Amino acid sequence: MKLQLDKALSLVALGVLGVLNSAHAAPVYKIVNIENYELKGTLKDTRNGYALGVNANDELVGISKGKKKLSSSDVEGGVIDVADGIAPEETITYSIDKAIIANNFAFIAKENDDTSNPWTPNFDSINGTTAPSDTTVINSVDTFYYGINNAGIKVGSMTAPEKKAGNAATTDVTDDYWYYRDYEFRGVAKAGSTEIPLVPPYTLFVNADKTKTVELGGWSAATAINNNNLVAGYASIDISKYGSDRVNYCLGTENTLPVDVCVQREQYPNSTGTRNIQYQTRAYVWQIDNDTATGTALPLGLTPKADNTLTFTAQALGLNDNGVVAGRSHVYRNNDTDKLRQDAVYWAKDTEGNYQYHWVPMGDSISSSIAYDINNSGILVGSYRSYIQGYLRDKFFVFDTNTPDVAYVTPNDFGSTTTDLSSKPKDINNKGQVVGYIETTYDKEKPRPKAGFLYEKSTGEFNNLNKLLTCESKGYEKASDGSWARHQVEVRDGSGKTFTYNADIIVVEGTSINEEGTIVGTAFIRKPSLQLDSAGNIIVGENGEALFELNGNGDPVTAYIPGMVVLKPITNGEACTVEDNTDTGNFERSGAATLAWLFALPLVWFRRRIR
Repeated sequence: MKLQLDKALSLVALGVLGVLNSAHAAPVYKIVNIENYELKGTLKDTRNGYALGVNANDELVGISKGKKKLSSSDVEGGVIDVADGIAPEETITYSIDKAIIANNFAFIAKENDDTSNPWTPNFDSINGTTAPSDTTVINSVDTFYYGINNAGIKVGSMTAPEKKAGNAATTDVTDDYWYYRDYEFRGVAKAGSTEIPLVPPYTLFVNADKTKTVELGGWSAATAINNNNLVAGYASIDISKYGSDRVNYCLGTENTLPVDVCVQREQYPNSTGTRNIQYQTRAYVWQIDNDTATGTALPLGLTPKADNTLTFTAQALGLNDNGVVAGRSHVYRNNDTDKLRQDAVYWAKDTEGNYQYHWVPMGDSISSSIAYDINNSGILVGSYRSYIQGYLRDKFFVFDTNTPDVAYVTPNDFGSTTTDLSSKPKDINNKGQVVGYIETTYDKEKPRPKAGFLYEKSTGEFNNLNKLLTCESKGYEKASDGSWARHQVEVRDGSGKTFTYNADIIVVEGTSINEEGTIVGTAFIRKPSLQLDSAGNIIVGENGEALFELNGNGDPVTAYIPGMVVLKPITNGEACTVEDNTDTGNFERSGAATLAWLFALPLVWFRRRIR
């Protein structure tokens, strides 16, 4: 199968020669959710924001993460500089002994929401949640949006609300409860104010002799929706062998906890980040009609033997308006049971209307692959993982499902060759425009920073989105002599002093693109870091505002913080030609290149950090 990869690369080379012989001007983009050089990138009282889907009406959905447990008067516009954007004292823990506190909040934004203030993230309640800025209620429900169709129907997932059980064993009179919930996450669609739960087929455990049952909740998620109201995602169809053993333990005499509490402990991630209770998971589609959802499991890429105790997983991550679904599945490559892999696949209906599984062929040198999306022309985009120059890298590929016998194509990166820069696509529109992210440096042993990219399939042109931005969109302002310089952001901290630092915005991922070329995704914006004491608490000055961390020159140390970004193509502007590597200011990279990209790993999108 190595020849197949070589063939793909040779096809790319031919495509690049065609591009070099043709003239094509890349579009110029403007970031439109900027106000006074400030990115409107997340909900109030959260730190990080991510835009994940946009429709033809310039309406988007996204997620805000990292709720402050401080009052708004304690910190005004401050950002805590830690690797994952959450201060140690605010880390959400998994424990049956502690109350469940939500840390993920779904939001919507649109261009025409408010003519005076477009693209403002607005909290959207799911499953009874309240806005993170509401200090009168502590939410226990995490909510997520991943997609939106042209009718405005939004899809994502949610956790169940917290429940309590009496804990007679505790000596803490202020907290004598166990905490649990009915399910860990469940798909949901929202049409207007109507919520439509996407319940998985497997939720209830029954022991072998059918004498005991326990409600587990299962799990499901909705990852995309097309314009015919067909939803793609995944759902539990059964429990894993080890998961069954753990539930039986909870039902047995050795368990001293209430059964629901014991099950909750087993469903939480353990110290290694895995859950003891796992589910047999299949790609799934739900047809929404009159506010009801009818679900269908999509076939796995293999047929397990009756006595097989392995846990098999498939996920649908994208679909087109023709109902063709893209994702990944466990497969035996070429029916060889010694080659169990997770690979990119797509599902399409046969002449009888039944979904059939189709593997995207991968060579032996590929350890795994995944398909993220497919457009109405049947062009599928995904990435594969393989060793390049001795290191595991992810590479973006394009596959035409109309010619399944023709190998996938690995587009060249920024030059005329394929490099070892990892890249992943996240979306393709019907014009063949693809957005995603790519690494930008060639360090072998260090984390590599990332940038959003735009790829034009029709021409083979591959662009760093930051190279297509206007200067204002990158944090520059024009002087009277016509030169460009970084805008100076003026801030005040708890000492009462006023400081300045260089504005800077970097697009690090494109996650969705509509037919008009509007791109949404994630950008890093520079912010000052706050001082923390030895216990990890924010140090507040006499004026009630947080103190900044200062360098040896008395200037604030700054770090990049992720926020949602919206880019629109313009016809009357020019791409900025100022070199980005000049005038960097007091920037200190602190985990900035290590975003936990959504859809990067199976079933981890809802994982919160363990203390």
